[in-house]
Amino acid sequence: MFLRQAASFLQRIRLYPSALALPIPKCGRPHKGSHVFRSGGDAWIKDNEEFSWWVVVAAQAAIFLGTRSNPAFADGVPIESISENNAEAADIVGLRRIDDGSVVSNIHTTKWRVFTDKGRDAFLQGKLEEAERFFLSALQEAKEGFGERDPHVASSCNNLAELYRVMKAFDKAEPLYLKAVRILEESFGPQDIRVAVAFHNLGQFYLAQRKLEEAQIHYERALEIKGRVLGYGHQEYADTMYHLGMVLYLQGKEKESEALILHSIRILEEAGQGESMVCLKRLRRLAQMYLKSSCLEDAENVQRKILHMLEVSKSLEIVLAAEGLALTLQTAGKLREAQELLERCLEARRTLLTESHIQVAANMLRLARVGMLISNQLRKGNPSEAIVELDKAKGYLDNSIRIAREVLNKSVKQRGRLRNGNSAESGNNGRLAMVILLQSFDSLGLLGLTKRELLESRDENSHLVEAEDALLRCMSSFKEFAHERSVSGFVEIKVEYVSCLKHLASLIEDITPEGMQHSQEVTMHELKQEISRVEKEISQMRRNKK
Repeated sequence: MFLRQAASFLQRIRLYPSALALPIPKCGRPHKGSHVFRSGGDAWIKDNEEFSWWVVVAAQAAIFLGTRSNPAFADGVPIESISENNAEAADIVGLRRIDDGSVVSNIHTTKWRVFTDKGRDAFLQGKLEEAERFFLSALQEAKEGFGERDPHVASSCNNLAELYRVMKAFDKAEPLYLKAVRILEESFGPQDIRVAVAFHNLGQFYLAQRKLEEAQIHYERALEIKGRVLGYGHQEYADTMYHLGMVLYLQGKEKESEALILHSIRILEEAGQGESMVCLKRLRRLAQMYLKSSCLEDAENVQRKILHMLEVSKSLEIVLAAEGLALTLQTAGKLREAQELLERCLEARRTLLTESHIQVAANMLRLARVGMLISNQLRKGNPSEAIVELDKAKGYLDNSIRIAREVLNKSVKQRGRLRNGNSAESGNNGRLAMVILLQSFDSLGLLGLTKRELLESRDENSHLVEAEDALLRCMSSFKEFAHERSVSGFVEIKVEYVSCLKHLASLIEDITPEGMQHSQEVTMHELKQEISRVEKEISQMRRNKK
């Protein structure tokens, strides 16, 4: 049902012809030619808590059974997994038992296989110390069963190195990685694909430590070998190219980074993977890079392409893609187009979800904000139409407040009853609902002030009262749920609360005495004290996160 409605929804969206193919970027054209660049720099990286595994088995020897934490994050954006195309085909997990076909068989080789499998299983269960013991035993058995310089030893070194990387024991991991590379080069030669995989793994290791120059060097070596051995149109070649592009981006080499990421996307498209989740993620990353660089037209073109891809594949992510494009259009000042897209997103969400879903409230808040921006454009040339836009925005805000409060109350009640996995989901919904509630009240206060300016000579004080009342309700709503740490104990929520308090303080300072009939509920001194108190809490929370 939803897929048919989603398809209908997309048919009404005007797509540029460039949606079908990535145009040459207009903002910061990439360099043509070599795909290998060298530069230095620093970046911030952090690991997440999930794990994925990959394995390379060839030439009658198990080369790697590796572990890695969830993609490293750079500026809040994940870097894709080492063998993402293979991982996708294997339901992202990519975990297989060792089956190397080796002709060497003795008690030590048998133990090596057992310890390797047990280490893998312990790792997947989060039992890292137990996994370490098994991988250490597997390494010893590989040495005794296959020989000190056998590729199986390289496999065991890599397993243990990857485990230490996840445990952030980098000093233990690095010599194991390097030993694995040396053994593979001795066994298969410096241009073997298994050596390329090892270099890629080393690049990921250095990236996790913010050692971008070292990461770049090893990604470049992996890229060179993969191109020569697999071909320059191979998806594994594109995978390493993308990772190298991300390293260059973190180094501030935006043009070179863009060239590599674009090329990696085109390789996937030419290989028939243009509509895969891997390609979609890379396109989204490219759009984010364009937005950060204020290349709005390029970002818009990429997002229209994403939207077209989802139309063809009829993915359930269609609404999110349309919303992303709408926000880019809003930033570019194309407010009517943004408004139209957000209205269609709201229609689709109401059908797919329910009228009272928190995502519906979030959609309404975005629509209200766009309507207020449109009203601001119309205020001089067409004030009556500007008032109409404000009235529509007020309707959206009233409904987003109602839905957010309903979700918030439900979340608090459920969290009191549940002690299983659903309580976490309930807490997340409550947290989002609180943010939307505070932002909606804040926007409602601004709307009242804007309306007062448009209606200069007509009962302007009533709109001041409305603005003040909205901000007071924002304040009281936060205090009502302040004891619920699951919805109020987060920095972003306190930041929204302080914003509301500051707007209320500014309003009380600026308005005439005739418009202050409700401000007796809180004095300026009380407001300043509350702002100071919450700002100190925010500072402390941010220090604790470091």
